[in-house]
Amino acid sequence: MNAQPAYLLAIDQGTTSSRSIIFNELGHIVSVAQKPFRQFYPQPGWVEHDPLEIWETQQYCIHTAMTKAGLKPHQIQAFGITNQRETMLLWERTSGRPVHAAIVWQDRRSSALCQRWREQGHEAMVQERTGLLLDPYFSGTKLAWLFQQNPALRQRAAQGELCFGTIDSWLIWQLTDKRDHVIDRSNASRTLMMNLSNGQWDETMLALLDIPQAVLPRIVNSVLQPGEICTSTLGIPITGIAGDQQAALFGQAAISTGIAKNTYGTGCFMLMQVGNEIRRSKHRLLSTCAWSQSTSDGRLAIDYALEGSVFVAGAALQWLRDELGLINHAQESEAIAASVADTGGCYLVPAFTGIGAPHWDPEARGALIGITRGTNRAHLVRAALESIAFQSAEVLLAMNADAAEPLKELRVDGGASANDWLMQFQADLLGVTVNRPVILESTALGAAQLAGLGCGIFENVQACAKMRQTDRLFTPQMSRDEAHSHMSAWLSAVERTKSRYANA
Repeated sequence: MNAQPAYLLAIDQGTTSSRSIIFNELGHIVSVAQKPFRQFYPQPGWVEHDPLEIWETQQYCIHTAMTKAGLKPHQIQAFGITNQRETMLLWERTSGRPVHAAIVWQDRRSSALCQRWREQGHEAMVQERTGLLLDPYFSGTKLAWLFQQNPALRQRAAQGELCFGTIDSWLIWQLTDKRDHVIDRSNASRTLMMNLSNGQWDETMLALLDIPQAVLPRIVNSVLQPGEICTSTLGIPITGIAGDQQAALFGQAAISTGIAKNTYGTGCFMLMQVGNEIRRSKHRLLSTCAWSQSTSDGRLAIDYALEGSVFVAGAALQWLRDELGLINHAQESEAIAASVADTGGCYLVPAFTGIGAPHWDPEARGALIGITRGTNRAHLVRAALESIAFQSAEVLLAMNADAAEPLKELRVDGGASANDWLMQFQADLLGVTVNRPVILESTALGAAQLAGLGCGIFENVQACAKMRQTDRLFTPQMSRDEAHSHMSAWLSAVERTKSRYANA
């Protein structure tokens, strides 16, 4: 480790806000800046962002974090970038002007396309090549939809006039003053266009989606040496890139097989490290690239993960706040939930944008089941919180079925993991210990650590893993019979929300 103070700036571009966090070489937070941006819902099932607003808010956060820390660019050793993953956009190569709004990972507009490909019998091939399923969640289906709606865009893309990217690509394009069009391998693995085995764009998938390769960015590692991509215009090298959930897995010190984490954010995302060989799920989980780097002799080394995705978690609390006015802020949900003994038999299934793992039904819609004349505000708030834990429990059950041995502990992070009531209920449902770290910003920490590996601040992944410290352990208090009864009632409620496409 360097004798002089070293600083790493993590760019954490999320679904509802942009953030920048500066860490020192011990993994401690030095300063934080955050700014929300607008969400657009043009029609049911559609979710969009303004790419220019994303960049403007992220610029603000970068400069504000440095100002708060009293640091100049030359005092920061490297940038680490982490981002909302499957959100995609398209922009002009010469001007940098977006030609369409960013289509967000929650967006369902390509649902009919995915159903058609499933009916044509492509899903087994898709899963084998990409580790993913045919679902509108993934970036490639959104791009295919865009080109089908506007063939002129596809023609321009084929001629090299347009750039496709996920949000890491967009930020790097801007940070390098339009000099580098790249995507990190963990983000590329979420597009439905990357071959999971070799870590490169897959020609068969591009043919299925009808996407010209000229529009795609260059795939790079998650850990980069200075100069592998262009240095930012601030003079700070970009040496770490990973999708937000993979970055959180790294920040949770999941560097050996069998360690799993769950991030409680807008959605919930549970990932388990499975090592250097792909683990194929038999229970409708995803196989994905966790991160990649070059070995000392120049070979490509990919770490893989199993993943289960829950589309609506913290977003359910946002719905209670913004649309129903039942809470003023998410933090008060803990006390409200604890004020009643149970939900009074009420279950909220927040399938606002379909259901993710392990059901994968993009046409499912939300339901509030079991309400009576006595159902009140506290019951609804508790039901929303419980829905987060129920959905995560479903994913863990599937993950245990795929794993070499059942998990004994779940590491947690993200905003809602600060909710003691929720974490205890999660431990009760799962029947395993829930381990919460001191630093809940595992996503940003993971991005900073990857950057630190790239620029030489950290010698190896083991040095990064030693930074993790446990804040609190939540151990199961509920009987397994009671937990199973709760899960059975939840699964019954979920079945009522499903569409005719479920498990097609």
